[in-house]
Amino acid sequence: MSVYGILDLSLWQVVLAGLALTHVTIVTVTVFLHRSQAHRALDLHPAVSHFFRFWLWLTTGMVTREWVAVHRRHHAKCETPADPHSPKVLGLGKVLAEGAELYGKAIDDPQTLSQYGHGTPDDWIERRLYSRYTWQGVGLMLIVDLLLFGVYGITLWAIQMMWIPFFAAGVINGVGHYWGYRNFETPDASANILPWGILIGGEELHNNHHAFPGSAKLSSRWWELDLGWLYVRLLCMLSLAKVKRVAAPEPRVVAGKGNIDMDTVRAVVTGHMHIAARYAQEVLAPVIRAELCCSKRRCRGLYRRTQRLLVMEGPRLDERARQRLEQVLAQNQTLETVYQFRERLRDLWERSTPNPNQETLLNSLQDWCQQAEATGIQALETFSRKLRSYTPAPVLP
Repeated sequence: MSVYGILDLSLWQVVLAGLALTHVTIVTVTVFLHRSQAHRALDLHPAVSHFFRFWLWLTTGMVTREWVAVHRRHHAKCETPADPHSPKVLGLGKVLAEGAELYGKAIDDPQTLSQYGHGTPDDWIERRLYSRYTWQGVGLMLIVDLLLFGVYGITLWAIQMMWIPFFAAGVINGVGHYWGYRNFETPDASANILPWGILIGGEELHNNHHAFPGSAKLSSRWWELDLGWLYVRLLCMLSLAKVKRVAAPEPRVVAGKGNIDMDTVRAVVTGHMHIAARYAQEVLAPVIRAELCCSKRRCRGLYRRTQRLLVMEGPRLDERARQRLEQVLAQNQTLETVYQFRERLRDLWERSTPNPNQETLLNSLQDWCQQAEATGIQALETFSRKLRSYTPAPVLP
């Protein structure tokens, strides 16, 4: 056998092999662990699920139940002291550098597994091999890498072992709650790191995921790419997967519809994340610009600061930001009005769960539109008339 292993590959060929192997691990994490197991957004054929479990055992040593429990706890306690890996609480540097350690600390808490680890594989091979002998899998991977790639094998193995702790535990959990762009104003600080989710299988679209955590598809805009979704669709075409849920699409506008009915209510409730984003773009943005921008130089910074304050969900406002918001609203009646109408829409959405009174919701939405159109604020009136024409769009995977 050659010093370069059984395959006797050149350095560049080993690099390509390493990228392919780590990509399989990324697909395993995003499709199996994240979308299928943690959020139940799709069902996978048992053979596919078992391959993913075996691959995790070989390349990460992670236990499905543990990973799922930590991730569900993150969503349940997002950006609070109970969040296992919040950069807002712990600092970005700590999450980037110690993501794997934070994961380990979370699974050492027995309450994490008992409260959030339900519904994960618990068969004979999980209990007797994957969960019990975690280091033996990665040890076997080291032997295989050395046999196949020779002297390059140890480096390739080290990269495989660091890939998920760095990109998933560090970049997604850290940068994904610290920097990027936001399509949706979620209560947390989640952000889309990049619009093209290729390197980390679509997980780069982290704000989209927090807006619709139960969706098997992470892209939301036409120009975004979720590579993991392409693999999901491929598995579906091969009858190896079945999508259970995707994000509610943006409500459809029906030309000439001006009467608020239950279709309107359903469209507003199910598509509330889209409508909140539209409200920020079509009402808050033009009103802020009209009220505060007396010159281009003064406008840019003031507009951005004020828009951030007005679109932020309450939990994201610290005491200083809350005081600035109150000051801005106290100084401008028009901004106060559009802000309060936004809050009333949010209240309507919150009252829609878990057991909404349909008649009450209908009356509330009718009152909202009538009063919005009587404010004399053009952007708000236009938005209200458009809202009247909404009907639910069909959900198509």
